[in-house]
Amino acid sequence: MKHCPKCNGEVTPAAAICPHCGIVFAKYYKYHGEPQQSATARPQVTVVMEPAAPLLSDDAYRDNSAVFLGRCLLLPGLLLWSWLLIVPGISGNAAGQSFLHLVNLPFHEAGHVIFRPFGQFIASLGGTLGQLLMPTICMLTLLLKTRDPFGAGLCLWWIGENFLDIAPYINDARAGQLPLLGGNFGHSAPYGFHDWEYLLTESGLLAQDHRLANAAQLLGAVLMLAALLWCGRVVFAQRRALNN
Repeated sequence: MKHCPKCNGEVTPAAAICPHCGIVFAKYYKYHGEPQQSATARPQVTVVMEPAAPLLSDDAYRDNSAVFLGRCLLLPGLLLWSWLLIVPGISGNAAGQSFLHLVNLPFHEAGHVIFRPFGQFIASLGGTLGQLLMPTICMLTLLLKTRDPFGAGLCLWWIGENFLDIAPYINDARAGQLPLLGGNFGHSAPYGFHDWEYLLTESGLLAQDHRLANAAQLLGAVLMLAALLWCGRVVFAQRRALNN
């Protein structure tokens, strides 16, 4: 049996006219087209998604004993360096006196240029953003593309070190005693030359400069210690893989 395309009544397959509504099937199909046969059922394809590998085990250098040795030698030195940078605190400005400050400085100045189209406030903040964006980009590249979790941990440590580098600058917003690029000091430079004096004044937070500086110092220290723990776990996982 088939159904009439107009009234949906049942008719015999050989019928030329619907006994219910009287339409002539040949004329009807001439203008409306004959109903298509149901498509042949396609075989179902099952896609099996393998779970993503844990970040620690997804290590391109997992089976490289030479890299393992280098990591083991680097980690204690990084721990000692962290101690020397963190313990002096904001007043000691150890990060600002280390050679890494000279590494961070070009990214700081580049940040001012990159963010200049967004207005003076964002351009002033761009120096700090530039310092933080570069190690962040390196960290994500090493972790997701190069598959080097230990290298990504080093970049996380670098992000934390940048916070230590920024903290004394924030702390100096009212005092203006730190030497600035070009030989100026905050207290004698034109308004807007000292990034954090300008940023905190414009946002009404100038009186909170010490608190914000302490928060940046603490965050930097936490990130550096977390990075060391991460790197330690990577080394431990690599040691187990090499022993298997």
